[in-house]
Amino acid sequence: MPRLLIVHHSSTGGTRQMADAAYARAREELHEDVRSLTADAAGPDDLLAADGYLFAGPENLAAIAGVMKDFFDRSYYPVLGRIEGRPYAQMVCAGSDGENAARQVARIAQGWRLREVHDPLIVCTHAQTPEAIQAPKTISDSDLERCGELGQALAAGLALGVF
Repeated sequence: MPRLLIVHHSSTGGTRQMADAAYARAREELHEDVRSLTADAAGPDDLLAADGYLFAGPENLAAIAGVMKDFFDRSYYPVLGRIEGRPYAQMVCAGSDGENAARQVARIAQGWRLREVHDPLIVCTHAQTPEAIQAPKTISDSDLERCGELGQALAAGLALGVF
């Protein structure tokens, strides 16, 4: 069976809920062949051991979160030229926009020559004040459903050999 790796980071819980929803539904397709790791725990060996990826992180200050950036920095060169053509998708938890973080991840994935198989899924929490930005997040059921569907679709595509 192909293996799916979900790499995520969450400071306020929003992205964690999104990644958990994707993981739960992906396991319906691939069972034990789905791994979900925090960005600080994931690295090059995890990328090499997987056949497809789902990257999930918050947008901080109109950019990918530093912990996600650190994961990409630590992993980029060790896997360069070794994961080309593998499918990926991404999810962003954003206060207002999320587009810039999605563009940054897409550029990194382009450098790795990964194949984007789904448009970025951006969940907007509308957190605009310092208090709201730092507060724990609760992602709506409808957004969690979208995250779950993405995880399941990515896993099903891998299982069926579509990707």
